[in-house]
Amino acid sequence: MPFQKVNAEKLSHSVVKQIELLILRGILRPGERLPSERELSERLGVSRPSLREALGELQTAGLLESRAGSGVFVADVLGSAFSPALVQLFSDHDEAIFDYISFRRDMEGLAAERAARLGSDTDLAVINTVFEKMATAHSKRDATEESHLDADFHLAIIEASHNVVMLHMLRSMYELLRNGVFYNRQVMFRQRTTRDELLEQHRAINDALQARDPDGARAAVEAHLNYVEARLQDKVTADHNEQVAKLRLEHTQAKT
Repeated sequence: MPFQKVNAEKLSHSVVKQIELLILRGILRPGERLPSERELSERLGVSRPSLREALGELQTAGLLESRAGSGVFVADVLGSAFSPALVQLFSDHDEAIFDYISFRRDMEGLAAERAARLGSDTDLAVINTVFEKMATAHSKRDATEESHLDADFHLAIIEASHNVVMLHMLRSMYELLRNGVFYNRQVMFRQRTTRDELLEQHRAINDALQARDPDGARAAVEAHLNYVEARLQDKVTADHNEQVAKLRLEHTQAKT
């Protein structure tokens, strides 16, 4: 007969699966420190030997890393999304900026639509909380904080879409954005008028999400990224024009 004895699952295996799911769902993030061994074993209700076995398995799998004297951390699993050579190519060529924005428009429009339909009330509360922080930073004219919260706002929408593949893909791309690989975010926040328009665009996105309007949320995200694309194109054009003007000035001065 095709039957086998049922074996009780090892406690360490249950711990592994729980931590794997927390990483997969984006709850535990790269670089985040796990609680101490004593605290974690108490929270999970397992013995320290079982916990150590589980943590060792996760380290072998490359999901966790131990740092001497500091503890156990979630590994930088996002760092392998793009090779250093490809990151350098992104940095060196303007066309990557516009391909990136086009990709975001497609993916984040879909994420906003899903978040409006599938996000929980708590998901929407998180998004609203981040937006309120953006509005506060705007009133303080804190461009640095405002740009960081901008990224957090969009990531909160992606998290609320509850698609783990989209989550990890776009989170890795946002890390490149935060590091200035695609463009300097603060360029977008230098002019008061631009900052006001960006805040209102995020308000429109948030309003549509809170109203659970999938089509409206997607349209608001797409309108926002169309605006970002146009402003960055203006900058590329202005930089090109400045280079031409400098050549013209140099040539004019040489003739005097």
